[in-house]
Amino acid sequence: MRGKSILGAAALIVLGILFGAVLVSGFGWVKPGLADVKLGADKSPVMPNAELNNFSQAFIDVSEKVTPSIVQINVVSESKQGQGGLDWFPWGGFDNSPKESEGSGSGIIISNDGYILTNNHVVENAKRVEVILNDRRKFEAKVIGTDPLTDLGVIKINATNLPAAYLGNSDQLKVGQWVMAIGNPLSLSSTVTAGIISALNRGSLRLINDSYGVENFIQTDAVINPGNSGGALVDLNGAVIGVNTAIATRTGTYIGYGFAIPINLAQNVAKDLIANGKVSRGYIGVQIREVDAALAKSLGLDKPTGVIIEKIVEGGSASEADVKKGDVILKVDNKEVNAPNQLQSYVAGKTAGSKVVLTLWRDGKQIERSVTLKPKGDDEVAVKDDVDKPGKQDNTPTEQIKLESIGLSIRDLKVEELKKLKIDNGVFITEVKPYSLAYDQGLGKGLVITRADRKDISSVSELEKIISSKKGKAVLLEVADSQGNSRYVGIEVPD
Repeated sequence: MRGKSILGAAALIVLGILFGAVLVSGFGWVKPGLADVKLGADKSPVMPNAELNNFSQAFIDVSEKVTPSIVQINVVSESKQGQGGLDWFPWGGFDNSPKESEGSGSGIIISNDGYILTNNHVVENAKRVEVILNDRRKFEAKVIGTDPLTDLGVIKINATNLPAAYLGNSDQLKVGQWVMAIGNPLSLSSTVTAGIISALNRGSLRLINDSYGVENFIQTDAVINPGNSGGALVDLNGAVIGVNTAIATRTGTYIGYGFAIPINLAQNVAKDLIANGKVSRGYIGVQIREVDAALAKSLGLDKPTGVIIEKIVEGGSASEADVKKGDVILKVDNKEVNAPNQLQSYVAGKTAGSKVVLTLWRDGKQIERSVTLKPKGDDEVAVKDDVDKPGKQDNTPTEQIKLESIGLSIRDLKVEELKKLKIDNGVFITEVKPYSLAYDQGLGKGLVITRADRKDISSVSELEKIISSKKGKAVLLEVADSQGNSRYVGIEVPD
């Protein structure tokens, strides 16, 4: 009996211990006090890194210091020929019905007395412009001037002691450099994004529908969206190095790349607009094209470099400075030029009356010419020799041959055809073999080859002879279209 009592007591003790354990562990039955709650691990999985913290702090500092210099611009405007909004993203489509519209963009304070830099497309055709500062003050603004050829504009508000942005030097930018975009995208004020410069001197985007339009953009993967137009692209020193302008998009919003106008060009345009209300821009008076590998070889250049002059404007600056059609512009004021938009961008920052020095490649050697820039005339035409030259008689059969090595079929032209095309000599391209050397260089049926190896061509036999003499080398061709536009083409001739 006594043993049973002892056993029962022991059982009660065990049950008590188990019940106590349940109470202590909780099993969710008893909630711990606030002081007993502990979340997360005891320490960071990565030790603090001073360099990373400093890098992060750079973004914080730039955001705090530069954001007050960026404003929001609200505009009521009359849309023009299908521009159905103020933010201009050309791959996204347009509304073709002219109407009054409301939109918004961004701007950069460039003087403490109220001048603000933005995009032309933000304030174009504006009826009313409102500026909202970072401290939420609102001002009515006046459009001082716009420049459609660079898509830049300047507006002015009646205010003082404003936080003007520091403007950097866009000529010193490097691909891979960290940058930040600051603006007001999608009506979200004072938004900051970060990325790198993914390309420089980006052109041929067809953003400006004018043959004199200047497209020499900084490309970045910092997120830019509608509303960012006119805002700042800044480096990690807080210097504004570009004016955000457009994005590559098929949806109307960001899909990877944005484009900004270099601040050096923007500064020059802004100064002219503030001083004169318009841009008094000078022009060289040439039509140019990039030099590719085959063209470089045909010209005797060691590598593809420079831009070739395909047309000289009559009465323009170049025509008066012994600059000739067929010259290759290697440098302007000792700055290398490797694409048409690079030359355009540099010259766009110069006013009429300024002088530039061109380093040219002509007849296998470098020469220099000083050119005084002139304003663009409304009646500019290409120089053309109007002296009549003999051609084939109308009743003479036209010879046709195939140049198999380069994939080209050509025939002679009659006098009647020469007159219709307004050219003095040449041979007509009747066929281009797909994926041939001629095809790869953009030659096609209907073009006329007027010169080869810098010699006038009046018959297919003349061209055939020149092509045969250039085996293993490259030949320089000058071709013209039915509108009288000419260009240079280089073709490497197989052995």
